[in-house]
Amino acid sequence: MAYVASILFTAITMIAFFVFFKKLGKIGRNIHLGKPFQINDQKGKRLQNVLLLALGQRKMFRNPLVAILHLFVYVGFIIINIELLEIIIDGIAGTHRIFKPYLGTFYDFLINSFEILAFLVLVACVVFLARRNIVRIKRFISKDLEGWPKSDANAILIIEIVLMGLFLTMNAADAEANYYISSYLKPLFSNLPSSTTIAIEHTAWWLHILGIYAFMNYLPYSKHLHIILAFPNAYYAPLIPKGQMHNMPSIQNEVLYAMQPELAPTNAAAPEKFGARDVMDLSWKNLMDAYSCTECGRCSTACPANSTGKLLSPRKIMMDTRDRLEAVGKNIDANKQFIDDGKSLLHDYISVEELRACTTCNACVEECPVSISPLDIILELRRSLVMEESNAPSEWNGMFSNIENNFAPWKFAPDDRDAWTAQ
Repeated sequence: MAYVASILFTAITMIAFFVFFKKLGKIGRNIHLGKPFQINDQKGKRLQNVLLLALGQRKMFRNPLVAILHLFVYVGFIIINIELLEIIIDGIAGTHRIFKPYLGTFYDFLINSFEILAFLVLVACVVFLARRNIVRIKRFISKDLEGWPKSDANAILIIEIVLMGLFLTMNAADAEANYYISSYLKPLFSNLPSSTTIAIEHTAWWLHILGIYAFMNYLPYSKHLHIILAFPNAYYAPLIPKGQMHNMPSIQNEVLYAMQPELAPTNAAAPEKFGARDVMDLSWKNLMDAYSCTECGRCSTACPANSTGKLLSPRKIMMDTRDRLEAVGKNIDANKQFIDDGKSLLHDYISVEELRACTTCNACVEECPVSISPLDIILELRRSLVMEESNAPSEWNGMFSNIENNFAPWKFAPDDRDAWTAQ
């Protein structure tokens, strides 16, 4: 019977990891549908961002209480899953707590630490559930989160509570174990036959590891993929001053050639496209941003356009980009290549009204705990609107015309700019 259990566990483990990495491979492929974008400077500063932003969650500590609770969940859950290594070895080899004879008292210290963290994770998840569903904090009840996003957030919190509960139950039902937190649960099993206690321990063990595998494979479909992508996203975060835009060399050259025609090459090819209409026109970093979004809503709360009731929500920009990218990925899976589906990120997912509401103030970029830039995507989509579709408000068109003809936003000839000094 033990051999059957080991074979079954080994098969389940292999399938779980195969499916997980297959989905991660598709996400990586989707990200690389974006245009090339070189980011290889200031490696020391980038590593510092990984430590401070992704691991240390520096931006979260603007609200210390929430940051500490989130730290319990984030770091605690990851550290606790170190015991996953022992569970896998035990499951494959048919052993029980294989590391205990080798680690001795240090093993007890580790499990006690894991239990304390498990309890803190459990408490933090209960608090977060209450914030979302009882206190109903404004940024968690936005229409951005209606439907699946709200269910996703609640499901993850409930799964983590269940997994931590199973971990503590497994230890409490183990007659040979006596650890800090689970010892308070032992009286629940004290009057039960030993066979029943063993069955409870084995059941909790199986449910715990199967729950972890289920969580692992649910992760790529959830906003909680940021658990993985927060680290590379923090590493590749822009280090240029906030507000500095990425200029298009083709546009810069056109302005240069207009001012100095003698520099214009005779055989220069016209740019294929200005800005971005669909996800493939964005950079791979923009697409990684979309997959890294935590849907926390801090960006939208800080957005002045959103605060005044305008349609723009930076969180929705990221969610829409990810949804479109997933749709493109499924299209490729079905057809072996992308077949035009008559849709695009611009217009079908993100409206003109949303894009025009942005003031480019960078508040969303400043607030994001994992260094996502909704503004980069907004700017690229607006470039496509203006330069590909000539779709701009009349006020903008007047300004564009003045800049083109007078080299300034105002309707004054360059030679007349200093006329005001004579008045």
